[in-house]
Amino acid sequence: MELIETHAHLDYADFDPDREVLLQKAAEAGVRTILSIGTRGETSRRAVDLAQKYANVFAVVGWHPTDCREAPDDVLTPLRELASHPKVAAIGETGLDYYRLPSQEQAPSPGADMGVITGYGMDQVEADLKDALYKSKQELIFRQQLDLAVERGLNVVVHQRSAFEDCLSIMAEYQGRVRGVWHCFVDAPDRAQRVIGIGSLVSFTGIVTFKNAKEVLETVRAVPLEHMMVETDCPYLAPVPFRGKRCEPAHTRLVAEKIAEIKGVSLDEVARVTTQNAREFFQLRL
Repeated sequence: MELIETHAHLDYADFDPDREVLLQKAAEAGVRTILSIGTRGETSRRAVDLAQKYANVFAVVGWHPTDCREAPDDVLTPLRELASHPKVAAIGETGLDYYRLPSQEQAPSPGADMGVITGYGMDQVEADLKDALYKSKQELIFRQQLDLAVERGLNVVVHQRSAFEDCLSIMAEYQGRVRGVWHCFVDAPDRAQRVIGIGSLVSFTGIVTFKNAKEVLETVRAVPLEHMMVETDCPYLAPVPFRGKRCEPAHTRLVAEKIAEIKGVSLDEVARVTTQNAREFFQLRL
């Protein structure tokens, strides 16, 4: 049996003390290949360095939407250099994230003079502008990374949170040129079908083991294996029985085991199909 961990932040400092031990534990669990995901310039470069160091690690280079304020207006040029490395398997993690907007970070102080302007308080006008600029910057760097993916003949790892319609609309513009894997998918089955409808895939994390993740379980049941991958998003989202602790690549097996249970198929079948999906999507030559 072979599994591919399609989303690990292997470069994070959480893994500095025992990274090689964790790679060995992953291999023993059947997790033979790991995709190390970049979230900005420096982490993308570290992902490439890890891919160069370890034969079973491949890199994904990109800029995360929640880091957009620190991103240059041109992320395409520095990412293009990294993407030329032969072990870069995709662009990302990129996408849109409206979960925590700038207006929610600084609430107006009690008793503040609101200064009404056309029905809005001054603070509200400023907040709306900040949110609009934040969303615009996310879209700018998202589109640049999609353009780079087209240029390099690669696919993209998509991050989406509280921005489904906008993210789907932009991805649909690139249908036929770029495919995406919508990582850490937690939306309802109908949304998964819309993602699949534009040629993308969905990927599931340890959330599938959480007792309160009923909608995710419904989506796992509804989505054919041929349209999904498995991942951990480590060091985050450790599955039961490790919830609340550091997640690691070996936990990909627990995700696959839970999917097999939900769908009433064997672990070998989940491993076989999701591994083939990952090999094709990331163009892995193993």
